[in-house]
Amino acid sequence: MRERPVLVYDGDCGFCTSSVRFLERRVPVDATVVAFQFADLDALGTTAERAEHEVLWIDRAGRVSGGAEAIGRLLTAAGGPWRALGVLMRVPPVSWAAHVVYRLVANNRQRMPGGTAACALPAARRPGASG
Repeated sequence: MRERPVLVYDGDCGFCTSSVRFLERRVPVDATVVAFQFADLDALGTTAERAEHEVLWIDRAGRVSGGAEAIGRLLTAAGGPWRALGVLMRVPPVSWAAHVVYRLVANNRQRMPGGTAACALPAARRPGASG
């Protein structure tokens, strides 16, 4: 059992970083927030490939959720009015729509506010990547 849940995001993506900072300011959730580039992904039970593809939520029991479901679980964990939104996001047909919207945004994050051309590249091909 982990002490706190963990939110894992792409720290090289300006849009992802801005989105996480927005969540930290607006959503009162007690979680560890870490860029996947600095996380021990093996210990968290996930891979860099998955973390490059979607935001991840690892709950206290170690269950890994990704994408829209991860956001739904984060909101649920925040409690208050956020809880209702988080639960709703995880129930069909809303969950189906949330998944489509999440993938649309994630696949076009380089075009979103704060996004850069580097956001579109796989992590291994981004400027400054070792490799």
